[in-house]
Amino acid sequence: MLWRLDNHFQGSEAYPMSVHELRRRSGDTSEKITINLGVVDLGQIDLLVQEGFYSNRTDLIRTAIRNQLATHAEVVKETVTRKAFVLGLEHYSRGDLETRQAAGEMLQIQVLGMASIADDVTPELALATIESVVVLGALHASAAVKAALADRIH
Repeated sequence: MLWRLDNHFQGSEAYPMSVHELRRRSGDTSEKITINLGVVDLGQIDLLVQEGFYSNRTDLIRTAIRNQLATHAEVVKETVTRKAFVLGLEHYSRGDLETRQAAGEMLQIQVLGMASIADDVTPELALATIESVVVLGALHASAAVKAALADRIH
């Protein structure tokens, strides 16, 4: 069974914006995940939907996930700060990487949320400028760039 769960990092109390400013990006920033539920759990979800507590199954699951994230918000905040993660959405354009290359700098991508590398970034440019990639969430990049960086993605 597939569930579409929207990521809501920006603006919530659980994820304050003070860690890093988010770069806004157009387009869909949600990811689909697959979960396995027992038939009894699924039946209970359907009952709560039928009784009007939630508009649909996804609404209940999103709410449950957000409640768990809120419960652990302080741990997430401390870890994001300690590990110097960018929180939310981070986009790396060809220009960004070319500027780093000209400066002789290597990039260590550490994102909790979504990191995207522009489609016009070549595998060669990515290799020349990206030292490591740690993304807790989703990494969007061309198949060629992902393949080139495979040994640097952790």
